[in-house]
Amino acid sequence: MSGPADSETHPEPTGHDARRARWTALGTGAALTLAGLAAAFLRLTDDAPPLVPTAYAGGAATCALAALLGSRGRTRRALWLLIAGLMVMALGDQFD
Repeated sequence: MSGPADSETHPEPTGHDARRARWTALGTGAALTLAGLAAAFLRLTDDAPPLVPTAYAGGAATCALAALLGSRGRTRRALWLLIAGLMVMALGDQFD
């Protein structure tokens, strides 16, 4: 049963909300990509096992894909890819 109070508590998303979600996914994905690439480069020059920079680079690639999907409006998939990329980077850090 939906009434007038129901529409006030759950407003319909607007174009502005969708645009903000796309920009947020793009910006977060780009920032995590740059952070992952920087960490991969730093670990590559360090005495870390080869799996560590590979994990950071793989996580960065996943975040770059998430940024691309987010900019195209696939924000839910982008969110899950950002989480997965960050988890891969964290797992790679555990091997150090």
